[in-house]
Amino acid sequence: MTQTLENEFWHLEIIPNLGASIVKLEAKVGSSFQSVMRVTPDSALNGNSASPCSSFTLAPFSNRIRDAKFVFEGREYQLRATAPDGTTQHGDVRNRPWQVIRGNHALECYFDSRNVPDFNFPFPIRMKVIYSVIENTLTTHLELENFGNSSIPAGFGLHPYFLRKIGNEDVKLEFQAQGIYQTDSSFIPTEGMKPIPADYDFSRSRHVADLPINHVYGGWNGTALLEYQNATLQLEASQVFSHLCVFASPDGTLAVEPISHCTDGFNLMAQGIENTGVKILGPGESLRGWVRLTIQG
Repeated sequence: MTQTLENEFWHLEIIPNLGASIVKLEAKVGSSFQSVMRVTPDSALNGNSASPCSSFTLAPFSNRIRDAKFVFEGREYQLRATAPDGTTQHGDVRNRPWQVIRGNHALECYFDSRNVPDFNFPFPIRMKVIYSVIENTLTTHLELENFGNSSIPAGFGLHPYFLRKIGNEDVKLEFQAQGIYQTDSSFIPTEGMKPIPADYDFSRSRHVADLPINHVYGGWNGTALLEYQNATLQLEASQVFSHLCVFASPDGTLAVEPISHCTDGFNLMAQGIENTGVKILGPGESLRGWVRLTIQG
């Protein structure tokens, strides 16, 4: 069963049993509500995967980990591979049941890995995600807490799939970043970020068109604009979201993902590469951040 949050600008539906993921997001465009993210198929609502959802939470890491293993403080940790290429992807909270509590203009969502015997991460964590709507802004607050007795590497993010069109024209995208991570055939970087090639530069508003983009940008300034024919979505994120993933999905949508660290950041950090965005949390410490989505038009 889904839970709904709405006001005069937004209609949001989430599904507690699949990571408290978003299954529908509509915004007031002109005089009517229109979808701004892909709508989750009804068949997926009773499934066990959040992959078809409109948006889901990435934690305690985002994107891929090469060979489903990482090194931290000199020790190697083997995870379960979750993809055919042998990687593990997108953390392990998106397909899990969450507890959801309704508040004033908000849905408060909680996950505790200590209740999940097969959690695919070697350290205990607790996650909190709060969705709130105030006027024309939807805010998502994230908090990841280290519930163990030792330090852990950590990161999080959001994976929204935005529609390419609201109206007749393809969306234009604009954001500022300092660099981009060049990847191998598995979309995993082997080194730190590099200067952004002209083809992948969105410092000025432009169409994504047929660009085969599936890249992570570093040094993101925390703002991105998606400009449609009749509306603009402004995406803003707090400083912890130092990276942005942009992915032209095969289903025709555009994923614009605020994330705290680069792909395979745990291993790159272990190799001495700087500015991966990975955070080290001591016992009882938390990683916190927010993402705001504002509709105009």
